[in-house]
Amino acid sequence: MTDGEFDGEYDGAFGGEPGGTAGTAGPTWGEPAGEGRGDPFDEALALANAAAPVRVRPETGAGAEPTTGRVPYATGETAAPRSSTPGGGGDVPYTPDDPFSLDDPAACGNSNSSTSRSSSASRSPGHSGPADPSGPEDPPAPTASGPRPTPAALPWHIARDIAERAVPGPPAPETSALGDALGRTLAAPLTALTDLPSFDTSAMDGWAVSGPGPWRLDHPAGVPEAGPPPGILAGHAPTEVLHDGHALPIATGARIPPGATAVLRSEHGEVRELSDGGRRLYAPQPAPPGQDIRPRGQECRRGDQLLPAGVLVTPAVLGLAAAAGYDELTAYRRPRAEVLVLGDELLDHGLPQDGRIRDALGPMLAPWLHALGVEAAAPRHLADDADTLYAAVAESTADVVITTGGTASGPVDHVHPTLRRLGAEVLVDGVAVRPGHPMLLARLAPHRHLVGLPGNPLAAVSGLVTLAEPLLRTLAARPPAAPYRTPLAAPVHGHPQDTRLVPVAYREDERHGLTAAALHFHGPAMLRGIAAADALAVVPPGGAERGTELELLELPWSAGWSPVSSTGWTAPGGA
Repeated sequence: MTDGEFDGEYDGAFGGEPGGTAGTAGPTWGEPAGEGRGDPFDEALALANAAAPVRVRPETGAGAEPTTGRVPYATGETAAPRSSTPGGGGDVPYTPDDPFSLDDPAACGNSNSSTSRSSSASRSPGHSGPADPSGPEDPPAPTASGPRPTPAALPWHIARDIAERAVPGPPAPETSALGDALGRTLAAPLTALTDLPSFDTSAMDGWAVSGPGPWRLDHPAGVPEAGPPPGILAGHAPTEVLHDGHALPIATGARIPPGATAVLRSEHGEVRELSDGGRRLYAPQPAPPGQDIRPRGQECRRGDQLLPAGVLVTPAVLGLAAAAGYDELTAYRRPRAEVLVLGDELLDHGLPQDGRIRDALGPMLAPWLHALGVEAAAPRHLADDADTLYAAVAESTADVVITTGGTASGPVDHVHPTLRRLGAEVLVDGVAVRPGHPMLLARLAPHRHLVGLPGNPLAAVSGLVTLAEPLLRTLAARPPAAPYRTPLAAPVHGHPQDTRLVPVAYREDERHGLTAAALHFHGPAMLRGIAAADALAVVPPGGAERGTELELLELPWSAGWSPVSSTGWTAPGGA
């Protein structure tokens, strides 16, 4: 789809983003609707579902003016596919010599490689499919006849907001064993079940002493006098009272004996032999009462709130919960996602050959989803077949189905026809962002959604952070990250109308301090830039100058994410 097809819809429907055409009409997202205005969220959904005027590509007549029409998306009506060739709105050739030029991929592409999917096969969708688990008979695959309406591309921030609000909230919380709660979100406050510590304990290895020194080191009753007196170890509860002027060795974490007033560190004391065979402990400085004793309840008292609901269960939270007496935690379950990698041209091992290429998305998406707190099994590779895709989506029980590729309208792009066969409700169909323009979000059922990612790797990343991450975050009850802005280390060109997501790395600058430097190799089919990035910079239409503070979307690994997965999944070819 060419850029010009979206210009009028973008400005007229949403009033443009900052840097757009001045004086355009339309409500501003986030502002209260004025008299006679609708909710911008509802208007955006209406546009995405083609319930508002949309541009329709003429069936014939090159260069003819677009017309408008109203065609519901999920009615099952047939439509002509949109071309995915450069002349019909597909990839604009990427110019690696100038990674920030204005023709740096203006279209996101829709393949899992730098080669368009539409040129790799020419098979038409089938007209029948396997049994639908929700009914006795499958709906037929739609035929490609008549004009297909072109929905307005939603502004990037609005698309993200729609994805975040696509579900009212997470599923009901579950109570699970302590270890199983890792990565989930607390559904109830964490309240201390006991005092911490639950008794007075020694903070150091040394001697428990009573009163001012020096102190006599006595052997407890029933212990032979030969050798040094035994100490109090952690896990043992002393019963004898420590009398004034006496001391006993004690280990860190051990319970303080009755009568003790302080702990003298081992490096601060000196033991001397007495003429009567006894021993005496001396200290160069007095041991004030309470020294190196952790009193009962120092950290919390029983009933104190340790953490509020909504906190992510990290390893440290598990440790705190265990210390506070918990064996189980009540938390929201991790959302379940299924990844369907589409394409006959993809290989899962070895070198590219015979026109086929390596699948770059399968090895990347599952670990990325794990980092977002999502349960995702190994991705499934599907051939370019309409009935195969229909069966996989219809039979999936995941909360979110994520597809890669097939979101445009080439001869083997089957995602839109599949959604029509399923009667899905489209929420987002195209986003004014580069790369990743033809991403989509659809509601399959009240609590099930599909996110269609473009097939080009970096375009898929764009779709992941734009639509999948906000939706999955809501399902997992995770709060959104605090807005984070950093000045640019150098100017970055922008698309004339659309937002750009550009991989950046942090750099120190004498004038601006910590800055974000845009990285090369950020074409829609490239992963070299994002692999070296700390974040994605949200570049507004028109670009930004050096020193301009831009919103950053930090990547999971920039926050110290560990690649260890709870499912034990290993990328193809791994050990």
